[in-house]
Amino acid sequence: MTETTDPTADTATFFAETFATAPLMAILRGTGVERAVTLATTAWDLGIDSVEVTLQSDEDLLALRAVARLAEERGKIVGAGTIVSARQIPLAVAAGARYLVSPGLDPRVVLAAQEHGIPMLPGVSTPSEVQIACGLGLTWMKAFPAAWLGADWFRHIRGPFPQVRFVATGGLDATNAGQFLDAGVRVVAVGSALEDPRQLAQLAGLLTAGA
Repeated sequence: MTETTDPTADTATFFAETFATAPLMAILRGTGVERAVTLATTAWDLGIDSVEVTLQSDEDLLALRAVARLAEERGKIVGAGTIVSARQIPLAVAAGARYLVSPGLDPRVVLAAQEHGIPMLPGVSTPSEVQIACGLGLTWMKAFPAAWLGADWFRHIRGPFPQVRFVATGGLDATNAGQFLDAGVRVVAVGSALEDPRQLAQLAGLLTAGA
Protein backbone atom coordinates (compact mmCIF):
# COMPACT_ATOMS: atom_id res chain seq x y z
CA MET A 1 0.00 0.00 0.00
CA THR A 2 1.43 3.36 -1.06
CA GLU A 3 1.62 5.98 1.68
CA THR A 4 0.49 9.45 0.61
CA THR A 5 1.32 12.82 2.13
CA ASP A 6 -1.51 15.02 3.38
CA PRO A 7 -0.75 18.54 2.02
CA THR A 8 -3.08 20.20 4.53
CA ALA A 9 -1.26 18.56 7.46
CA ASP A 10 2.04 19.73 6.01
CA THR A 11 0.62 23.26 5.68
CA ALA A 12 -0.51 23.35 9.31
CA THR A 13 2.91 22.15 10.47
CA PHE A 14 4.68 24.67 8.24
CA PHE A 15 2.80 27.67 9.62
CA ALA A 16 3.02 26.46 13.21
CA GLU A 17 6.80 26.24 12.85
CA THR A 18 7.14 29.45 10.81
CA PHE A 19 5.29 31.56 13.39
CA ALA A 20 6.48 29.71 16.48
CA THR A 21 9.07 32.30 17.50
CA ALA A 22 7.33 35.62 16.78
CA PRO A 23 3.71 36.87 16.96
CA LEU A 24 4.37 39.43 14.21
CA MET A 25 5.01 39.27 10.48
CA ALA A 26 5.82 42.02 8.00
CA ILE A 27 3.96 42.92 4.81
CA LEU A 28 5.74 44.84 2.07
CA ARG A 29 3.34 46.29 -0.49
CA GLY A 30 4.45 48.19 -3.58
CA THR A 31 7.78 49.19 -2.09
CA GLY A 32 10.11 48.62 -5.01
CA VAL A 33 13.24 46.50 -4.78
CA GLU A 34 15.55 48.70 -2.72
CA ARG A 35 12.95 49.71 -0.17
CA ALA A 36 11.72 46.12 0.13
CA VAL A 37 15.22 44.94 1.00
CA THR A 38 15.62 47.75 3.53
CA LEU A 39 12.28 47.05 5.22
CA ALA A 40 12.83 43.30 5.24
CA THR A 41 16.17 43.84 6.92
CA THR A 42 14.52 46.14 9.48
CA ALA A 43 11.94 43.46 10.23
CA TRP A 44 14.51 40.68 10.61
CA ASP A 45 16.79 42.81 12.78
CA LEU A 46 13.79 43.59 14.98
CA GLY A 47 13.05 39.91 15.46
CA ILE A 48 10.28 39.40 12.92
CA ASP A 49 11.16 36.16 11.14
CA SER A 50 8.63 36.14 8.31
CA VAL A 51 8.17 38.75 5.56
CA GLU A 52 5.42 38.82 2.92
CA VAL A 53 6.01 40.63 -0.38
CA THR A 54 2.79 41.33 -2.29
CA LEU A 55 2.68 40.53 -6.01
CA GLN A 56 0.77 43.11 -8.03
CA SER A 57 3.34 44.21 -10.61
CA ASP A 58 6.51 43.14 -12.40
CA GLU A 59 8.52 45.26 -9.97
CA ASP A 60 6.93 43.40 -7.07
CA LEU A 61 8.22 40.15 -8.56
CA LEU A 62 11.74 41.61 -8.68
CA ALA A 63 11.36 42.73 -5.06
CA LEU A 64 10.26 39.24 -4.04
CA ARG A 65 13.31 37.70 -5.72
CA ALA A 66 15.67 40.15 -4.00
CA VAL A 67 14.11 39.69 -0.57
CA ALA A 68 13.98 35.90 -0.97
CA ARG A 69 17.70 35.77 -1.85
CA LEU A 70 18.56 37.79 1.23
CA ALA A 71 16.21 35.70 3.37
CA GLU A 72 17.96 32.51 2.31
CA GLU A 73 21.28 33.95 3.41
CA ARG A 74 19.82 34.83 6.81
CA GLY A 75 17.76 31.68 7.29
CA LYS A 76 14.46 33.54 7.14
CA ILE A 77 11.10 32.87 5.45
CA VAL A 78 9.52 34.96 2.69
CA GLY A 79 5.99 34.63 1.35
CA ALA A 80 4.17 36.07 -1.65
CA GLY A 81 0.97 38.00 -1.00
CA THR A 82 -2.08 39.19 -2.92
CA ILE A 83 -2.30 35.86 -4.73
CA VAL A 84 -5.66 36.05 -6.49
CA SER A 85 -5.02 33.71 -9.43
CA ALA A 86 -3.49 30.28 -9.89
CA ARG A 87 -1.33 31.82 -12.63
CA GLN A 88 0.63 33.74 -10.00
CA ILE A 89 1.64 30.63 -8.09
CA PRO A 90 4.46 29.29 -10.30
CA LEU A 91 5.88 32.82 -10.61
CA ALA A 92 5.90 33.22 -6.83
CA VAL A 93 7.49 29.81 -6.31
CA ALA A 94 10.18 30.49 -8.92
CA ALA A 95 10.95 33.83 -7.24
CA GLY A 96 11.63 32.11 -3.93
CA ALA A 97 8.34 32.36 -2.01
CA ARG A 98 7.98 29.70 0.67
CA TYR A 99 4.27 30.34 1.26
CA LEU A 100 1.37 32.23 -0.32
CA VAL A 101 -1.20 34.67 1.06
CA SER A 102 -4.51 35.60 -0.55
CA PRO A 103 -6.84 38.52 0.31
CA GLY A 104 -9.87 36.27 -0.10
CA LEU A 105 -10.94 32.65 -0.24
CA ASP A 106 -10.96 31.02 -3.68
CA PRO A 107 -11.01 27.20 -3.42
CA ARG A 108 -9.51 26.95 -6.91
CA VAL A 109 -6.46 28.95 -5.86
CA VAL A 110 -6.13 26.97 -2.62
CA LEU A 111 -6.22 23.68 -4.53
CA ALA A 112 -3.70 25.00 -7.07
CA ALA A 113 -1.34 25.91 -4.24
CA GLN A 114 -1.72 22.42 -2.80
CA GLU A 115 -0.91 20.95 -6.23
CA HIS A 116 2.28 23.04 -6.29
CA GLY A 117 3.13 21.84 -2.79
CA ILE A 118 3.27 25.34 -1.29
CA PRO A 119 1.40 26.38 1.88
CA MET A 120 -1.28 29.06 1.58
CA LEU A 121 -3.06 31.45 3.94
CA PRO A 122 -6.45 32.29 2.38
CA GLY A 123 -8.21 35.46 3.43
CA VAL A 124 -11.46 35.15 5.40
CA SER A 125 -13.81 37.59 7.11
CA THR A 126 -17.02 35.63 7.77
CA PRO A 127 -17.96 32.38 9.54
CA SER A 128 -19.04 30.94 6.19
CA GLU A 129 -15.61 31.55 4.67
CA VAL A 130 -13.89 30.06 7.72
CA GLN A 131 -16.11 26.98 7.42
CA ILE A 132 -15.35 26.60 3.70
CA ALA A 133 -11.61 26.90 4.39
CA CYS A 134 -11.92 24.26 7.12
CA GLY A 135 -13.67 22.04 4.58
CA LEU A 136 -10.57 22.38 2.38
CA GLY A 137 -8.54 21.01 5.29
CA LEU A 138 -7.02 24.34 6.35
CA THR A 139 -6.49 25.38 9.95
CA TRP A 140 -4.38 28.53 9.36
CA MET A 141 -6.09 31.52 7.77
CA LYS A 142 -5.62 35.23 7.20
CA ALA A 143 -8.35 37.40 8.71
CA PHE A 144 -8.77 40.49 6.52
CA PRO A 145 -9.42 43.36 6.98
CA ALA A 146 -8.67 42.85 10.66
CA ALA A 147 -9.05 46.46 11.84
CA TRP A 148 -12.52 46.54 10.29
CA LEU A 149 -13.44 43.16 11.82
CA GLY A 150 -12.25 44.27 15.26
CA ALA A 151 -10.58 42.27 18.00
CA ASP A 152 -13.91 40.96 19.33
CA TRP A 153 -14.52 39.12 16.04
CA PHE A 154 -11.71 36.74 16.94
CA ARG A 155 -13.11 36.09 20.40
CA HIS A 156 -16.47 35.13 18.91
CA ILE A 157 -15.11 33.05 16.03
CA ARG A 158 -13.02 30.89 18.37
CA GLY A 159 -16.24 29.36 19.76
CA PRO A 160 -17.31 27.38 16.68
CA PHE A 161 -13.79 27.11 15.23
CA PRO A 162 -11.38 26.46 18.13
CA GLN A 163 -8.92 24.65 15.87
CA VAL A 164 -8.33 27.63 13.54
CA ARG A 165 -5.24 29.84 13.89
CA PHE A 166 -5.51 33.36 12.52
CA VAL A 167 -3.03 35.82 11.05
CA ALA A 168 -4.68 39.24 11.42
CA THR A 169 -3.98 41.61 8.53
CA GLY A 170 -5.17 45.04 7.49
CA GLY A 171 -4.93 48.35 9.34
CA LEU A 172 -2.75 47.03 12.15
CA ASP A 173 0.34 48.59 13.69
CA ALA A 174 2.13 48.85 17.02
CA THR A 175 -0.72 50.84 18.56
CA ASN A 176 -3.42 48.18 18.15
CA ALA A 177 -1.59 44.89 17.55
CA GLY A 178 -1.65 44.01 21.24
CA GLN A 179 -5.45 44.09 21.31
CA PHE A 180 -5.61 41.41 18.64
CA LEU A 181 -2.95 39.23 20.24
CA ASP A 182 -4.87 39.45 23.53
CA ALA A 183 -8.01 38.33 21.65
CA GLY A 184 -6.29 35.10 20.64
CA VAL A 185 -4.83 36.03 17.26
CA ARG A 186 -1.71 33.95 16.64
CA VAL A 187 0.08 36.46 14.40
CA VAL A 188 -0.42 40.15 13.60
CA ALA A 189 0.86 41.53 10.30
CA VAL A 190 2.30 45.05 10.14
CA GLY A 191 3.56 47.15 7.28
CA SER A 192 3.91 50.94 7.57
CA ALA A 193 4.86 50.59 11.24
CA LEU A 194 8.30 49.39 10.10
CA GLU A 195 8.99 52.87 8.73
CA ASP A 196 7.89 54.71 11.86
CA PRO A 197 10.77 54.99 14.36
CA ARG A 198 8.28 55.69 17.15
CA GLN A 199 6.62 52.33 16.59
CA LEU A 200 9.72 50.16 16.31
CA ALA A 201 10.28 50.10 20.07
CA GLN A 202 6.63 49.14 20.60
CA LEU A 203 6.93 46.33 18.08
CA ALA A 204 10.08 45.11 19.83
CA GLY A 205 8.11 45.07 23.07
CA LEU A 206 5.38 42.92 21.52
CA LEU A 207 7.99 40.49 20.23
CA THR A 208 9.62 40.27 23.67
CA ALA A 209 6.25 39.72 25.35
CA GLY A 210 5.39 36.96 22.89
CA ALA A 211 8.73 35.18 23.21
